Amino acid sequence: MALVEQLNQDMIQAMKEKNKEVLSVLRMVKGAMQLEHINHKKELNDELAIDVISREIKTRNESIREFAKGNRQDLIDATQKEIEILKTYLPEQLSEDELNQIIDEVFETIQPTGPSDMGKVMKEITPKVKGKCDMSVVSNKIKEKLSK
Repeated sequence: MALVEQLNQDMIQAMKEKNKEVLSVLRMVKGAMQLEHINHKKELNDELAIDVISREIKTRNESIREFAKGNRQDLIDATQKEIEILKTYLPEQLSEDELNQIIDEVFETIQPTGPSDMGKVMKEITPKVKGKCDMSVVSNKIKEKLSK
């Protein structure tokens, strides 16, 4: 079943069960997808859904860091629950070993000479790992490997 269809069915199920927490998160995702569809003329498909969900998780992680600075554990807990709901819609995440293997394969193909080749490497890796791991982790691993 397509991810977009799954989101819609889960939203209907949350309405029936009166699960406000899940319903609000799914409505936010659906709204963000529709906004992306309208503003950027992007097709409503699984790739768009994964992009939107990944972006929403990243935003919530940033919020958690800010809430921690303000000692707001209640907001941290609520935001953490939202992240857990969102993560259920992402593809299975890559392990550290799988990610390192993909990075090594790309390095063998491109054979970068230094940090100036970061763009080439990211361009090659992004389609392979998008939605399957945190891109900031990927970027940091690549920078580390390029600096050696």
